[in-house]
Amino acid sequence: MIVSHLILKNWRNFRSVDVALGDRVFLVGPNAAGKSNFLEVFRFLRDIAKSEGGGLQNAVAEAGGLKKVRCLGARGRTDVEIEVQLSEAADRPPLWRYSIGLNQDADGPKPRLVYERVFQNGQQILNRPEDNSDDKKDPERLTETHLESPFTNQAFRSVGKFFEQVSYVHLVPQLVRHPERFVASKITGEPFGLTFMDRLARTPKGERTEFLKRVGKALKVAVPQFKNLRFVEEKKGKPHLQVIYEHWRPPGARQQEDQFSDGTIRFIGLFWALLESEGLLLLEEPELSLNSEIVRQIPALMHKLAVKRGRQVMVSTHSASLLSDEGIGLEEVLLLIPHGEGTDVRPATSIKEAKALVDGGMRIGEAVLPLASPQQMYLIEP
Repeated sequence: MIVSHLILKNWRNFRSVDVALGDRVFLVGPNAAGKSNFLEVFRFLRDIAKSEGGGLQNAVAEAGGLKKVRCLGARGRTDVEIEVQLSEAADRPPLWRYSIGLNQDADGPKPRLVYERVFQNGQQILNRPEDNSDDKKDPERLTETHLESPFTNQAFRSVGKFFEQVSYVHLVPQLVRHPERFVASKITGEPFGLTFMDRLARTPKGERTEFLKRVGKALKVAVPQFKNLRFVEEKKGKPHLQVIYEHWRPPGARQQEDQFSDGTIRFIGLFWALLESEGLLLLEEPELSLNSEIVRQIPALMHKLAVKRGRQVMVSTHSASLLSDEGIGLEEVLLLIPHGEGTDVRPATSIKEAKALVDGGMRIGEAVLPLASPQQMYLIEP
């Protein structure tokens, strides 16, 4: 399944969002427009659904509390509302609709559900608290979702499994090189690279070897003098990645991950992210530290390694090189437009200026990115 539609109200930067989503989604907008916060909603649902350390209260706490989650531009109705529709494909009707509304009394100790609703093939199968007398008798039950409990989500467990498989990757090279200098994260599926080497070590040997072989082929194109990439372990069991470069010495020159460039680490991490699992993948600015020619290949890699396997990828970017791929359609791009009341999210196909430029032969990046500059935002027709 993929997320085929997203509806938000009072979530972070966004007073109101109602957008269709496809197999690939490229988020474009100026700094602080809310690209990270758009992706954050899927991490939030993952944090509710995950089996270890999950649940509504933990998810809200990880997000900084409901006050930080709620849009500053919220007026009148202050509920934070999320609806996700899941389909087999972007052009298919939703198999599932999952929605929650959240609020918290000014003096209340915990955020609570205003509602939790689930539809399967258009038919409602959960409607809390209206259809649940236990919820009405005991309001404390509304501090937990049915989604987070295997005892209450039997009828829509596949929705919970979908959210639990969401992965977010924003590799920080310094954490990969020197994890011992940093405090270990308690977040399941830690996204910044602190546990990257350990996760690689836990991967079955056959899968790991195949992964390194595929990454090595790409690195031969991207990195001068690159010869081979392999996994090694010290006698004490500490894992390492080792690169061998062509050198005047026959064995070649060797480097471990603590000597890799930022670009090499992020490139390996990008491949890992695309191949590691099957769920929705969220990528933040994958172009960082990479040569522009490599960045141009990222959309094709996303399609070849993930989308062709049925995996959905959402990526935020500021890169014209990344958006220069001729395979990207205007319908895959969402433009985030900030204003005094928050941020609007609009499909690039709905923006006359962008459509006219692309119809005239301009590439997506050249047409859309200039419109994402603060100076140009006011020119876009509502």
